[in-house]
Amino acid sequence: MSEPAAFTVLIPARLASTRLPNKPLADIAGLPMVVRVARQASLSRASRCVVAADDARIVAACETHGVPALLTRADHPSGSDRLAQACELLGLGDDEIVVNVQGDEPLIAPGLIDAVALELAQRSDCVMSTAAHAIDERDDWLNPNVVKVVLDQRRTALYFSRAPLPWWRDGMDSGQLPSPAPLRHIGIYGYRAGFLRRFPTLSPAPLEIQESLEQLRVMWHGERIAVHLSDFAPGPGVDTPADLERVRQLLTQA
Repeated sequence: MSEPAAFTVLIPARLASTRLPNKPLADIAGLPMVVRVARQASLSRASRCVVAADDARIVAACETHGVPALLTRADHPSGSDRLAQACELLGLGDDEIVVNVQGDEPLIAPGLIDAVALELAQRSDCVMSTAAHAIDERDDWLNPNVVKVVLDQRRTALYFSRAPLPWWRDGMDSGQLPSPAPLRHIGIYGYRAGFLRRFPTLSPAPLEIQESLEQLRVMWHGERIAVHLSDFAPGPGVDTPADLERVRQLLTQA
């Protein structure tokens, strides 16, 4: 893989979580989760990795472990809005590339971060990039909690959905997966900083609201998203106490 131009990793971290209170500070093998994420992301080729937090306690935990962190407003409606403010605080130029690594992905592959940055660097026609991998289980294809994406021949996103895309007109009753395999969206995003600053000013899209998928706002407003195809599924994220225990065990065994 070619080396992408210099890019910044931003990690949004919000203390409130209905399913896992104080999630960014949850202990994973002796470190707060957000610190684990930042250390993993720092193994990528990013020029810097910065946590964008909504609470001074997150900033303090990061500083204790030598992780750069910014305190952003607590009232941001989404992680993208938080990162837009972080771009301002860091003074990033409009053409600089930012990769949004979620603060609950302590097992994120550094190579995936690099690939998403490179995908955007190579696509001047796109304002964003993301990633996907082939689905190998029919249940995942049919599961509305698994987001699917369909692409054009240049690997530009045509649509994201919770529905089983593409709809296999003549084979839905076959018990099989279509060929080529459907694609599962991976929740990592690259942005040009100028677009990231503009994103909060865009009105929410009806499709975004119906599907509960923020990336559909980008496409609704006529912008393009490039998609890196990964050979591997990402490591497990942390949304629930059960997820947290699973990741703790994986890191303890490593």
